[in-house]
Amino acid sequence: MSPLSGRVVLVTGGARGIGHATARALRDAGARVAIGDLDEQATRDAAAALGPDVLGLALDVTDPGSFAAAIDRVEEELGPLDALVNNAGIMPLGPFVDEADSTAEKVMQVNVLGAMTGMRLALRRMLPRRRGHVVNIASVAGKAPAPGAVSYCASKAAVVAMTETARVEHRGSGIEFTCVMPSFTQTDLIAGTTGTRFIRTVTPEDVAAGIVDALADPRPDVYVPRVVGSAVRANQLLGRRFRDATARALKADRTFLEIDQAARAGYDRRIGAAKQPELVRGADDDAEA
Repeated sequence: MSPLSGRVVLVTGGARGIGHATARALRDAGARVAIGDLDEQATRDAAAALGPDVLGLALDVTDPGSFAAAIDRVEEELGPLDALVNNAGIMPLGPFVDEADSTAEKVMQVNVLGAMTGMRLALRRMLPRRRGHVVNIASVAGKAPAPGAVSYCASKAAVVAMTETARVEHRGSGIEFTCVMPSFTQTDLIAGTTGTRFIRTVTPEDVAAGIVDALADPRPDVYVPRVVGSAVRANQLLGRRFRDATARALKADRTFLEIDQAARAGYDRRIGAAKQPELVRGADDDAEA
């Protein structure tokens, strides 16, 4: 029998991408799965596609009341929460100075505060039972610079730090904590970009497999693909000059700056990404051109 058989797991951002692939992999491993997402219709459709035993919930991770209500519903319908996968996240790209304050704030609200809220609410259920597992989806961008993604990198570095700190704070409590750090992944987040030289672009299923493995056999850190973990550790040992030179050689320092804006427009509209109004060219500028 699978070690995940019968375990109750809530996956945020579960309507598409990594979240949806993770829900499918957990279902296949015998877990009792709930997915939550801001897009209520997409969540219903995604849950229906996964099967009648998967619970689909409207969930706004930036609203503590919505998050608490979702966990209540999971426990009412599926049983005590065994694991939370904090996957919901957004990634606006482009020059930092062009990014609107409202976009940066939204990144922090979704990627950082949303994960913190979920972790806090889940722990309040798990700690009295002395069992549970929190999986936070960060990114390799939380360990290494990615020009063109300043806010995203900052948010994922925060996720890395909060996961590790919670793990140490709750050592001996019976609760496991895992930080998952994928590299380039074939989801809407990378629309309009190109991959990094010599680094394989992974699939949502690859990341889902790493998450499921960590839930079955707990570990603090999971890199997808594994080779990027070795690269991160090498960069830390060899220093900034080596890291930056490697990034230039791989053209990783331009990946999130040289973007096909037309290909990315749909994703940007969905997440509400915006540029600073004062930096958008106006009618007078056009006339001078």
